[in-house]
Amino acid sequence: MENRTVSMMMDFYAAAATAGALKDGKPDETMAWFDLFFRKTPKLGGFCITAGLQQTAEILCGLQFTDRELAYLQAQGCPAAFTDYLKNFKFSCDVWAVPEGTPVFPGEPVVKVKGPVIQAMLIETVLMQTMNFQSLIATKANRIVRAAQGRKVIEFGARRAQGASAAVLGARAAYIGGCAATTCAESAYAFDIPIFGAMNHNFVQLFDSEYEAFAAYAKAFPDDCVLLIDTYGTLSAGLPNAIRVFNEVLVPMGKRPRGVRIDSGDLAYLSKKVRRILNEAGFPDCDIIASNALDEHIMREMIQHGARVDTFLVGEKLITSADVPAFPGIYRIVARERDGAAAPVLKLAENVEKIATPCPKLLWRLFDMETGKAVADLLTTEDEDISGLREYHLFDPDYTWKRKTVTNFVARQLLTPLFENGKCVYKFPPLPEIRYYCAQQVDALWEEVLRFEYPHNYYVDLSQKLWNIKNDLISSMRGENSEE
Repeated sequence: MENRTVSMMMDFYAAAATAGALKDGKPDETMAWFDLFFRKTPKLGGFCITAGLQQTAEILCGLQFTDRELAYLQAQGCPAAFTDYLKNFKFSCDVWAVPEGTPVFPGEPVVKVKGPVIQAMLIETVLMQTMNFQSLIATKANRIVRAAQGRKVIEFGARRAQGASAAVLGARAAYIGGCAATTCAESAYAFDIPIFGAMNHNFVQLFDSEYEAFAAYAKAFPDDCVLLIDTYGTLSAGLPNAIRVFNEVLVPMGKRPRGVRIDSGDLAYLSKKVRRILNEAGFPDCDIIASNALDEHIMREMIQHGARVDTFLVGEKLITSADVPAFPGIYRIVARERDGAAAPVLKLAENVEKIATPCPKLLWRLFDMETGKAVADLLTTEDEDISGLREYHLFDPDYTWKRKTVTNFVARQLLTPLFENGKCVYKFPPLPEIRYYCAQQVDALWEEVLRFEYPHNYYVDLSQKLWNIKNDLISSMRGENSEE
């Protein structure tokens, strides 16, 4: 996507709000702090996986506005002083972020922004859009991969994705979440993701017989031969023809088949039958690949019923995150400059879950030194350092009588500098490293947190200092707004 289009990728209220942040015709340079976080994980399990950070950085590095765009904004009522500001726009915010592939929990700042209020507000839509979508797909992919219980999962959703960018970036996010490969050539090319290809039903039907189609494909791809065997009947036609081609075409060439794919019918039942017949025919090394509107729920049930599937191709229900089509990310101001210091800001909403934690914050994850497992996460103010502590007293921020003292732990700071004064300072690791890091971090969570249904509520606590600030601010605001 061109930078021009990306720069204008905002809800118009963001332009109106930032245009309003002018004082005497000049942009308000007051500093503000914003957090990007999510409130809850409906149907996504107990945690989410962060993704999209590299694309976010690329967008922020390339923000610029053309004369035509500025004329359009002015025609919609934006003052000339605002469009003049955008004409010479130079991003100058500080940004911190949780590395891609990290499991995160409700209420935690995934991205933290500090900068002139007019800039921090201007990037809201594009920041949320980029992080929300890829985090959604990475989270869904991780659930599907865990449901596969060690079997390969291949992202197969480009044809059903909601647009080209969703197909390409969705495949990237799915790879971070644990998928082994993608069928999307553009994503594989752009991000160096392993690619998977196989025949489709149209190819089979181009030939006068299924055998001819299989033979032609085997001759064209002898080192990567995967045959689709359910066009005319999996057990009655497809599998016998595949075995015949293996023996008559591949074996004489000194090659072995890579796999057969089943795309319809009772996949668990058929996979068991196909496995037995392939073994008896001398092809125990031939993988069985299953597809057909799969998701983590169907896959878990198939495995429980003894399915003999080696690889799952997962398409539309992954690339669209069918059961949770939108990620509940929020971008909120948490502090603004007052007398040279960061003054906490809080929205006192009618819905309690919408009351975010104020202040510029640090996000710590406490790991048990004996097991390596994550014990809890802790939000503190920026001036609190718990990295060298040997003991810490945690308490539930909502039910404060629930307390726990942790010892023999190491505390790691999750928010990492991404931009300093508008310059990207983060070195992005290669995508395979991000994928491996994601698998490690998920493995550090207790099994109870990884449950698909009713996962354990992972502890995200506040330091006593941060809790006091939040509650004092709530009490103060309630007092100011109470009726006499």
